[in-house]
Amino acid sequence: MDRSALLGWKHWCALPTGVRRQRSKRKETWAMAEPHEIVLTGCTPTPLASYLKGLGVLRILSNFDLAIKAAWVGENLRLTSKKPVKELVGYLLNDYAPTPVLAPWNSGSGFFKQGRDGIAAMQSIAKSTVPRFAEYGKCISSSKEELLEFPIWKSLVLLPASEKTKRKKEIERAKNELLHRLRNSLPDSALDWFDACILLSGEDENFPPLLGTGGNDGNLEFTNNFMQRLLDLIDPESGDATPKSADLLELALFAKPAPGLAKQAIGQFAPGQVGGPNATTGYEAKGAINPWDFVLMMEGALPFAAATVRRNEHSGEGILSYPFTVRPVSAGSGNLGVDDAASSRGELWMPLWNNPANYTEIRLLLSEGRVALGARPAKDALDFVRAVHRLGSYRGVDRFQRYSLLMRSGNNYLATPLEQVQVTTDPQSRWIDELERNDWLIKFRSFSRDKNTASRFAELRHRLENTMFVIAQRTPSPVQTQSLLILLGEIQCALSRSVKAHDNVPPVPQLSVKWVQEANDESTEFRIARALAGLRGAGDQALPLRSQLSPIHHANGNEWLMKACTSEKHKKDPACCIRVHTSVQQDLVSTLIALLRLRLSLPARLGFTDKPLRSIAGIGLADLTHFLSSQRMDAKILGLLPGLSLCKIPESSDKKAGEGEIHPAYALCKLALMPDATLHSLGCLQDGERVPVPPQLVSKLASGNQDQARQAVEIAWKRLRSSGLEPVMPFNQLPDLAGIDPRRLAAALLIPLNIGATSALAGAVLESAQESLAQAS
Repeated sequence: MDRSALLGWKHWCALPTGVRRQRSKRKETWAMAEPHEIVLTGCTPTPLASYLKGLGVLRILSNFDLAIKAAWVGENLRLTSKKPVKELVGYLLNDYAPTPVLAPWNSGSGFFKQGRDGIAAMQSIAKSTVPRFAEYGKCISSSKEELLEFPIWKSLVLLPASEKTKRKKEIERAKNELLHRLRNSLPDSALDWFDACILLSGEDENFPPLLGTGGNDGNLEFTNNFMQRLLDLIDPESGDATPKSADLLELALFAKPAPGLAKQAIGQFAPGQVGGPNATTGYEAKGAINPWDFVLMMEGALPFAAATVRRNEHSGEGILSYPFTVRPVSAGSGNLGVDDAASSRGELWMPLWNNPANYTEIRLLLSEGRVALGARPAKDALDFVRAVHRLGSYRGVDRFQRYSLLMRSGNNYLATPLEQVQVTTDPQSRWIDELERNDWLIKFRSFSRDKNTASRFAELRHRLENTMFVIAQRTPSPVQTQSLLILLGEIQCALSRSVKAHDNVPPVPQLSVKWVQEANDESTEFRIARALAGLRGAGDQALPLRSQLSPIHHANGNEWLMKACTSEKHKKDPACCIRVHTSVQQDLVSTLIALLRLRLSLPARLGFTDKPLRSIAGIGLADLTHFLSSQRMDAKILGLLPGLSLCKIPESSDKKAGEGEIHPAYALCKLALMPDATLHSLGCLQDGERVPVPPQLVSKLASGNQDQARQAVEIAWKRLRSSGLEPVMPFNQLPDLAGIDPRRLAAALLIPLNIGATSALAGAVLESAQESLAQAS
């Protein structure tokens, strides 16, 4: 175990706690008291109420045992303490002094004549003379004094609902002033609660999602309920535990059965205890809670004090940041629908640490609970899950429990547990960060959320977020990487067809060779798609395949054609006057034929000196044979092609011809369309010689007619012979297509071959190539 990863490890310690030490002077051994390890089976990572309860226990008991520590072991919180469990439980029952939790700004807080139970509970605590409630009573008195000095608030709070709507702005201004007055006047003991539920930033107040809207969740007022639950457990006159308090504490800490749960609401923190329809037999059930669960839960929420953090100073924007709280994303869990993020208050990523830590260390962890993705803070769940896997052992945290505050059970928000995310120490998927280039990912996601944007973009965004969520958490398989590439190809296609998108979202960034390497499943389909995606221009003149599949300027980096052509420098650019892209067809063969025809028509119009059919990657004869003989691979190739065209294709290391049949008719047609540079490299052409594109060759094959296909072979034979490349067979003995579909053969003419396969073709049907091979051997 790496000691530096341990929370609270002190480098100056000679030995960790509990190890026997030798006194050298008196030559006698002594041992420190063995710590007690106590597993709190009632404190689990889910629901949220139970997680917070565990923090509350640690927070309270740290006042009794300064050395007490806690760690999440499996699905339970484990305490390590010098005190035995009996003393710890006794402290909670008999000595625990509640933190003053109160909200004078809320109408149902007990400070106003609304809700008899709440008023009675607050009055009982305020009048109590026992030491356990002394600080609480002082804070109640301070709050009442502030309300007396600011009487307008009471008059506004008690207005009818219809009148409140009319005077909304006045109420907002008065509330803001009251909050500032309270923050300045309340005793220190109440400020932990204040800062956990309200963040004052300039003239605005903000509410961390963990505690609703300032200690209020719909009709449930937290502080009012907290005081009522305290009186279920502590007698305000004597300060002693109530008769049922001990059993209820056993239930809260150790999940031991206990009678007498209160039929009260717990709010968003425990979805299974809110009651409602189908919660029991019959029509509807009321929520039932253990008072200790509620009290400890509220105590455990206090370490999550909010703070304003200013990031990205160059932008001048202050980003309000709450501990481990981010914007929601409808991805990564089967519990989420496409539209859930829109109605969610936010997501909470609760840290689970497996090394014992004291309360001070945990509070520091939570106060620094801002996770950054590179140079910017993680703003939403997708950012967070990607950032988490770069933290390694982040301050001893090895897991995060993810919650989303979703609207469920009518208009109520519930902290819905989604999943546990394990922190990895060696993330292997950083290459997905390339989608951040030119702010593409941010712009696309923002564009797709716009209510005026076509719904298909929202669906594409949802699929993208889900796929990235999975890949960010583990080393992806080739199939998973291919799925992401296929999806990016679909997104690029959708963006291409939207004029509105061109104004708001750049094309998908060019992706590195790492994507291609990760997607490589060593299949024939992948090798063919990779070879096609590697198609380029001629010489130094660019014509990447992605500029044919989308309206992107082929020589201007990665910019939409219409935007590039509005600039002055491209005013006379031929690419702005000549269409170079074509739509992907419903089937692979039609798509490849359309691309081939267009590429062969462009050299004369764009001033290319050669046919733009070369690729940095090519296939061997075995892959070619499979393609010519079967269409079963077509769907996969067609799906991969747009996504792979977004990538920089690495040079193929396999340059051997491989095992495979050579079809003479295909060989003649392929060599007639072979780039002159390739024929020069094979020694088939001399300097200055070239093979012009034979007219009608592709169109006759694309007709699908066998007679026209034979004519295409004749055209190829004549073209080669007239260019000084003598075929080995005479004109009256030309090969037929040997059962190959003419359209499939036409499509295959676009697929680049590696140098070994090209040499094999030439050697099979050209006399000059046979002579060269004979001399070489």
